[in-house]
Amino acid sequence: MTDKRELLDLLLENARYSTEDLARMTGLSEAEVVSTVETLEDEGIIRGYQAVVDWHRVKEEHIRAEVELNVTLDRETSYEDIAERLAKFPEVKTLQLVSGDYDFHLEVEGDSLQEVSNFISEKVARAPEITQTVTHYVMETYKDRGIEFEDDHGDDRLSISP
Repeated sequence: MTDKRELLDLLLENARYSTEDLARMTGLSEAEVVSTVETLEDEGIIRGYQAVVDWHRVKEEHIRAEVELNVTLDRETSYEDIAERLAKFPEVKTLQLVSGDYDFHLEVEGDSLQEVSNFISEKVARAPEITQTVTHYVMETYKDRGIEFEDDHGDDRLSISP
């Protein structure tokens, strides 16, 4: 495994590892770790660092939706053109061109169900190239970006007695 790949895997596991921890885990010197991470950032390979949040534990409403989009392209409009416009919206957290039954996959977040619904119907669905949207609201998250969420509620299924 290359030093870059090993560092990327470790940072994906936990972006808060210290330089000392990364050096110990990879066998590199701390200076080599710093230099390699700086290179990865400068080359645009590492685009940022983010926390994984369990929104169900936060006392404020937060809604996440997975949205499937189908589009029709014309001679002047490409997938990249559509993606560029959609990516500018702060509500769009993830935007991917995908294969299969639909063209784009969006992850949209907002402070309420109404806010997310309005954004999808008024900003996304009204784009002339978008022919169909299918929205799935996230009801429960069990694992996000490799981090499993523990369920503190126990088994809340009803037991069935013979």
